[in-house]
Amino acid sequence: MAESTDAPRQISRQELDDKENIMNYEPDCKKPRLSSHSSLKNFNLEDRLSGILCCAVCLDLPRTCYQCINGHLMCSGCFNHLLADARLKDETATCPNCRCEISKNSCTRNLAVENAASELPLECKYCSQSLARNKLEYHQRELCQERPSICKFSRIGCPWRGPFHEVWEHEQACKHPLKTGAEIMDSMKAIDMKQQEEKKIYNSIFSLLSLEKITFNDLQLKPYRTDDFIAKLFYETSRFSAFNHQWVIKARANQDQKYPTQTCLRSLTYQLILKTKITNPLRLHFLVLKGPHSETKVTPQIHEHEFSTENTDSESKEFPLVDANECNKMLAGKTINFRVILFQVNQ
Repeated sequence: MAESTDAPRQISRQELDDKENIMNYEPDCKKPRLSSHSSLKNFNLEDRLSGILCCAVCLDLPRTCYQCINGHLMCSGCFNHLLADARLKDETATCPNCRCEISKNSCTRNLAVENAASELPLECKYCSQSLARNKLEYHQRELCQERPSICKFSRIGCPWRGPFHEVWEHEQACKHPLKTGAEIMDSMKAIDMKQQEEKKIYNSIFSLLSLEKITFNDLQLKPYRTDDFIAKLFYETSRFSAFNHQWVIKARANQDQKYPTQTCLRSLTYQLILKTKITNPLRLHFLVLKGPHSETKVTPQIHEHEFSTENTDSESKEFPLVDANECNKMLAGKTINFRVILFQVNQ
């Protein structure tokens, strides 16, 4: 009797072994799922390119793009953060994708990715209009009708804040121009206090420039490690001369915080240290600035200290950086270049 074609066929062990040896073998029910590209149909070209050109760390499109030797992309902020973390941990910085070594010398800028990313669209955070990234900043600053704006009478105390398209209507009904001089004076006091603080800094600098003894030095902070059980990172300059004495500057990251890599808030503090013996107290004003070829953004602050035989180290002062990103830039480099200005005050 002929065997029915509808009956299940017995599969021999030899056939199973042959199928297991075939690397691309998959059951028929799975093949359509693996070969289907239906999931990609919901994404347009811009979305797919954004996924390809994004930073490997923050997954955002980079304005300034670096790549490792294997071509993996990192934005400038994440690249500096990785180098800074490696410096703090005393480890070698590696690419988050392929774990190859990364450094300022081995990684290169990828201008093609930067230009391509600048042409991809992004929504305005105020009006949700989609624009090319290279035009978005100007749009949000000058053209967007929903951009945050203030009343032109804010200088006399008007607190109004709102979208740009409502400014004209508000200014027509604003009551602050109709206030008396006495009422306006209260608002002007707060503005005057802020301006006086800024003026005080400039006056202090100009008064110090009139002193007889002034000197400046362009210095390099080099990284070192302490001899503790858990070695901590610190920076120190070579000795330099000022007012017939020898000095060094020592700096620390995050004020010797135990685990500085576990926070995104980075800071650098420094001390001016006298290395020679003195017979009489020496009173100095000092401030640090960025070096001649440095791109670090700083907000200078003047400090004062009286050095003596018992007190040769100044108090720890915060390096006047604009934000934590600037600190990561400094930590990412092999050295930190800056300028220090010293003013001697006669007793």
